[in-house]
Amino acid sequence: MASSPDVTPSAGNTPENPESGSVPAASENPAGTARRGRVRARRAAVMAVPATLVAGALAVLTAEGALGVQFAISGMPFTVTATELNGTGFEQFGGLDNMAPGSPNEGDTGGQVLIVTSAIKNATLTKLCQSVDLGGTNLLITAGGGAEKVSATDLTTDSTELSGDAAFNNIEIGNDASTLTKAGVKGPIGVFSQQADTVRIANLRQTNYATTAGVFKLPGLKLRFSSTGC
Repeated sequence: MASSPDVTPSAGNTPENPESGSVPAASENPAGTARRGRVRARRAAVMAVPATLVAGALAVLTAEGALGVQFAISGMPFTVTATELNGTGFEQFGGLDNMAPGSPNEGDTGGQVLIVTSAIKNATLTKLCQSVDLGGTNLLITAGGGAEKVSATDLTTDSTELSGDAAFNNIEIGNDASTLTKAGVKGPIGVFSQQADTVRIANLRQTNYATTAGVFKLPGLKLRFSSTGC
């Protein structure tokens, strides 16, 4: 699993690009000094989905936007699979990731990708596989196939697609993303979200655009080029 700091699209149905704009404002002090402009934060449509196909999509909302990660994404999606993920402290909410200005990968997206950020305070993954299509070949990474599992702290992934067989303990659905407490990550105010004490996902498969982690341990790491991906 490799989505907001502490986190991490190509999928079936592509959501419409969110509208963005800026509203200038100015003020003048009594001494008549130059006006100071300010730009309001970008407003964007955001979507949150649970980590299971059975639950389906939860909501699409418009709210003050916030990036799932704090760096410019490449715009190249990568696939992550694991036979099992177990985590404590789970959160999920929608957001936007931005590519670097002028990126050749932006296509007709305007350089923005609508994503779902999943944050896990502590996670373990069994038989992790990550691959990115480089055009004619795949960069393939595998780890955690032996007795020791892949482990991560403060893990976030920004995804456009996620599937698997999921189970949650003490799940809360419909929270405001700015009030989340389970993983230590805050989403944008006014955005639909969910959180749970624990999460387990068997047969995990994700399409991701970004991943961050405080600590990421990959026992048995292998990196190679391959004709096939995960």
